[in-house]
Amino acid sequence: MGQSVIQLDSSLGYLLKEASSALRLAMEDALRPLGMTITHYSCLELLAQRPGLSNSELARGTFVTRQSMNVLLQRLEKEGVVSRPASAATGRTLPTELTDRGREQLAGASAAVKRVEDAMLSGLAKDAQDQLRTHLKSCVDALEGGRPSSSPRV
Repeated sequence: MGQSVIQLDSSLGYLLKEASSALRLAMEDALRPLGMTITHYSCLELLAQRPGLSNSELARGTFVTRQSMNVLLQRLEKEGVVSRPASAATGRTLPTELTDRGREQLAGASAAVKRVEDAMLSGLAKDAQDQLRTHLKSCVDALEGGRPSSSPRV
């Protein structure tokens, strides 16, 4: 029986990883002058769209561990970028929200990230961009096998 061989120059998985790496580097370059990391930015973006997320929900949504997110949230709280209650209303969950300072920080970061995404998509017509989104979502759904999404999509 023949062996399946992945040809890197035609492998969609490899191309997706290459695109992901290029996007990550471009985003890091855009966010660095703002004193932010991608995780920092992603955390703020999630909180802007879904105020009150817990540490665990933010960790899942930014693809980091709960411990890493807790360290980031403590720093952001100390800097006045987010706020969390001193104690949980019920259970152990501390809902996190952006402060005015956090919203200001996010505005600059969102503009920088939007410029990166616009540059990435500049060679694609609007229809092709819409098709790419649809196809990528379909790939994610196929790999998740119908199980509920574990991370909120930004």
